[in-house]
Amino acid sequence: MNSREKGKRGERELARKLREYGHDCRRGQQYCGGNGDADVVGLRGLHIEVKRVEALNIHKAVNQAIGDAKAGEIPVVMHRKNGEKWLVTMTLDDFMEIWKCQK
Repeated sequence: MNSREKGKRGERELARKLREYGHDCRRGQQYCGGNGDADVVGLRGLHIEVKRVEALNIHKAVNQAIGDAKAGEIPVVMHRKNGEKWLVTMTLDDFMEIWKCQK
C-alpha cells in the first residue's frame, strides 16, 4: 500500500473513532482536496494532523501542525502505530491552555 492511501485510511479510521466519542468528524480534504483544512475536522478549535506510521518524527509532525493551523486553532498530532492505541501530541503551552478551562 502506498503512503498516500495509508494516510487516507488513517484519517478515516481516526474520524470514525472520534465519531464513536460523539463528535461529528470527517476527513478534512475528502470533499475538496487540498483545501487547507486539517486532516480531520469536527473538533472545534483544533487543527488535527494525522500520522498513521510505524516510525514518526514527532517534532516534525508537530511543527507541520503548527505551520498549518489557522489563527485560533490549537495544533495537535493524533498518531498511532499498528496494534497500538491512538495518541495525541501537542505543545505543553497548548495543553495548559485547554486545561485552564477545566478550573
